[in-house]
Parts: sequence; C-alpha cells; structure tokens
Amino acid sequence: MIVLLLKPSNQEIHAMRGRPADKFELKRKDRVFLRELLHQGETPLRIARRAQILLDRAETQQQVTRLAEKVGQNASTIWRVCERYRQFGLQAALHDAPRSGHPRAFSPRRTQSD
Repeated sequence: MIVLLLKPSNQEIHAMRGRPADKFELKRKDRVFLRELLHQGETPLRIARRAQILLDRAETQQQVTRLAEKVGQNASTIWRVCERYRQFGLQAALHDAPRSGHPRAFSPRRTQSD
C-alpha cells in the first residue's frame, strides 16, 4: 500500500479556513496619509499598529498569519482591521467606535495625606 502525502496550496488552505485568499488594496490618498501618520512620532500606539497593519497588508500582500507574527497581534485582529477598512473606510479602521453604556468615571487621585 502506497500513501501519498500532498501539501495543500495556500489557496486551498485559505479555502479550508473559510476565508478566501484575496488581494488587499489601499487607496493612494490613504496610503500617503498612513505613512505620514507613522512618521509623525506622536501617534498613539493603538492607531500606529493599525496603520502599520494596513500598510504592510497592502504593500507586501503578506498572509494574515505571517503579518500577525510580525506586528505581534492576533490574526483575527489583522482580519478585523482590514475588513473595517474595506467596509467603512480608513477612519473606522484606525479608531474604535464609541462604546455603548455609561462612560467610565474616575475619582480624583487619593494621596496619603487624605
């Protein structure tokens, strides 16, 4: 009896996971904006990570799992950021939507003399 072990192609792997292998593209003006945002040096870390995810995904067409390892995020985060960009645009991909419910309230900081 002969058993052949075949390695599936990348396209077959993506199909098996239920997500199609597709090309991710950024609009030119969005690409320019993201590069400027990253070079400012004052961008909050959360936004900078999302900007880097979008740029890397569009420029290198990296697989989501490899990109996730590179930027230190979960693959589902990569998918979520890219899907927000596709569906709702750049600002939705970079910033969190307002949360429902009562906003957090912080009391004044207590000191030892209190």
